[in-house]
Parts: sequence; structure tokens; C-alpha cells
Amino acid sequence: MVMSIRILFLGEIVGRPGIHALKGGLKPLKESHGIDFVVANGEGATNGYGLGKNHALQILKLGVGLLMTGEKTYYKKDMVEYIAKNPRIMRPANYPPGTPGRGYRIFEIKGQNVAFINLLGNANFPRTHLANPYHMANVLIDKLKEETPIICLQFHATTTAEKQTMAYHVKARSATMVGTHSKVLTSDARIIDGQTAIITDIGMCGSTAGVGGFKADTEIERFLTQVPSRAEESWGKIELQGVVIDIDDAGKATNIELIRNKVASPEEQTAS
Repeated sequence: MVMSIRILFLGEIVGRPGIHALKGGLKPLKESHGIDFVVANGEGATNGYGLGKNHALQILKLGVGLLMTGEKTYYKKDMVEYIAKNPRIMRPANYPPGTPGRGYRIFEIKGQNVAFINLLGNANFPRTHLANPYHMANVLIDKLKEETPIICLQFHATTTAEKQTMAYHVKARSATMVGTHSKVLTSDARIIDGQTAIITDIGMCGSTAGVGGFKADTEIERFLTQVPSRAEESWGKIELQGVVIDIDDAGKATNIELIRNKVASPEEQTAS
């Protein structure tokens, strides 16, 4: 009998509205879709810029099994020390050797070992200059295949070209190539080579009424004036976005489903 594992990959959690989306929407989503494990990108959970320790713990308590990050992994000082202590929080694996934390991890899910890899792209990240993610993918997939046939890759990158290239680079070797960072849910979810579920970007958890979870007016003003300003969280049209991927015990993805679930805002909850 073929065993199937159902994994929910959630888009980047953006600020307090993103955490609110998890509070209101994650439990019913897990129940309705029979989810076995939840992976989320948490690097925007603390005011949209980075992931603080307390927010990480809160998100994990809400039912997320693994938190991945990206170029903002170390934006919050307390995470620099804490990330090495919590195996359920991952940094990109292509950070330099000796950097706090881990970039890959094996979890037991329904009696099966499942390996997760987190990588960061090279384009348009001026504050980070990491090792080539494509070479790192080769190294880690070969290493982890010795322990399990089920490999899941999440790639945090800015351009569609980088993420689509990575998808074809790991096809038939990884069950997934899930893209994050853009915070816009793309419509290209599919399975390639009969094995690898791919999508350019799994969107975000938070407000879809602005720009990447923030109020549009502030973002527009910054582009008009070129004057730096602090982004402001938006609370309109809150959603949980991501994908559900089914993977068999041979490490092949058998289905990928887009998730875009509305969650009532605090104001809407009060009004009702």
C-alpha cells in the first residue's frame, strides 16, 4: 500500500495581520484538508521585517511544524542566538559555514522520514552574498537521499527566472520546489517530470488589500519621493495563501493544490 503525506506550505507571514490569519484560519484548514505537516515562511512575521523569538514561538504553537526564513533571517537580534536552539526554525542552507542555525532538517511524518531544504537566491539581495544555491541543492539532495527518498525544497528568491530554473534543476530529485519572497500567489502550480510539484511563489499570510501586506499609500509615497519611510501594516482582506502538496512514499508529488482562504479581520469579527 502506497503511503501518502499531505504537506501544507504557507506563504510568507507578514506582521500582526499574518499571525492573525494563522489564529483564525490554520486549524480549520488543517482539519478540512487532512494536513499532516505545516511549513511556513516566517521571516516577515515581526513587523514585516524579520522574525523575533516570541513571534516564532507563537507561530509554532498555532500549529506550524517548521518555520523557514530568507534574507531577513537575522534582522532581529534575539533570533541570531535563538535559531541554533530551536530545530523547528531554519535559515537558508547556503549561508556560510558557522552561521547560526541549520539549513536542512529531517522530520518523521506518518512514520516516514521527510527532508526539508531551505535555500536563498542570489539576485537582488544586496545585503547577503551567499553560496551558489544550485550547487548547494546538488550537495544536499545527494546527502539526504542516503536517508530518505522524500525531499522538499523551498527556495526564497526574487526573480521568477531563478525559481523556475531551480524547479527544472531539481526535477525528479526533489518532491517540491516551492518559491517564496514575492508575496504574490502565482498560478503556475503544476507537477513536472511526473514527480516534482512546483510553483514560483506561494504568496503570503496577511492583508491582500495593499502592497505585500502593507498599506499602499506609504509604499506609493516612497516610490514617488525616494525618501525612506517605515511600512505600515494593512488589515484589509486578510488571507491564508499557499499550496497543499501530496507526496507518496517514493518521494513523488502526486498532487498540488492552491490555497487562498479568507480570514475575518478583528473589525469584521467584532461587527459579526
